[in-house]
Amino acid sequence: MNNAQAENKKVIKKLVVIVFAMFGFGFALVPLYDVFCDITGLNGKTNTTAAQISADGIDTSRTVTVQFITRTAKGIPWQFEPIINEMKVHPGETKFVKFYAKNKATYDIVGQAVPSVSPGIAANYFQKIECFCFTQQPLKASEDVEMGLQFYVDIELPPEVSTLTLSYTLYDITEQVAS
Repeated sequence: MNNAQAENKKVIKKLVVIVFAMFGFGFALVPLYDVFCDITGLNGKTNTTAAQISADGIDTSRTVTVQFITRTAKGIPWQFEPIINEMKVHPGETKFVKFYAKNKATYDIVGQAVPSVSPGIAANYFQKIECFCFTQQPLKASEDVEMGLQFYVDIELPPEVSTLTLSYTLYDITEQVAS
């Protein structure tokens, strides 16, 4: 074996190690990203379990605008929208809103809504007491439903936040449920 072949083998070994390291790093990114979001409050992730109704009172000196946005992930033939697009709330005040969903397909679909709040810093202060996003939403072909959300904005919401946006993305999880 000559010197050039030995050098090529070294380079190939290094490249293989790099490829495996990149592959491993790709798997590690998701949990690392979750930890980063938990520490910094970024990404607008909200609680995934029900919050308790606040006993801290209502701050009537402040009004916060809560906007509601919905979208469907690619490939899910549902109509999905908020009944109202925004509302004014006082921090600590419990509110209830509804969202409308209709399965426009000719077959049954199970949907799952994933919430996000922006600005990201507000996510820790948006408390869902009851939410359709906590459970899967099975709809038969052409069936429609109104789904409820009961929430409050924590009175500890930073004063610089006067508007927050709750966004839901609806995903088709029929295959995951079936397996």
